[in-house]
Amino acid sequence: MTPPPYALRVDTDVTELREADHLLQDLAGGLGLPDDAFGCTHLVGDGDRRRVGLSLAAGSRAVVDAARTRLTARGHTVADGTWDEAGRAVLFPGAAALTGTLTVAELLDRSAIDRVRVLGAQGGPDPGARLVTREFVRPRWEHGELVLAAMPAAGGTLVPFEVPDPTPCCADH
Repeated sequence: MTPPPYALRVDTDVTELREADHLLQDLAGGLGLPDDAFGCTHLVGDGDRRRVGLSLAAGSRAVVDAARTRLTARGHTVADGTWDEAGRAVLFPGAAALTGTLTVAELLDRSAIDRVRVLGAQGGPDPGARLVTREFVRPRWEHGELVLAAMPAAGGTLVPFEVPDPTPCCADH
């Protein structure tokens, strides 16, 4: 799947991915976006101002224009386009169906994800390989494809590389 042609970016003061995920979900929930819309996070660094920007994309200019109007009315800074071509998808077609344990083939069939890449492995995973979603699937755009990075886990399963509740660096100090 290629990224939708119409997009807008939302500037934020958010600095943590988890907080950006929640903000994106909250904003999108009030916009009435269609099921084929995408919502991504982007790491943005303008000099000393580092933050997580958001983008929304859809196949319809009318959808994006309506979102822009609503977001601007709520005081958000909005511009056309995305921050970059490598957004981390939080909202994407089929995301809600990616729960529990699925085969790689089921994951690809149920969602907009184009490919699963297993870290440290040559080639793609077996379509029958089981993937434990942990109800947290965050694929990234890579060269126009939506790709989920996964890693081997217990019992011969796979899990998404990004974990839902990461341990902060130096948490034990």
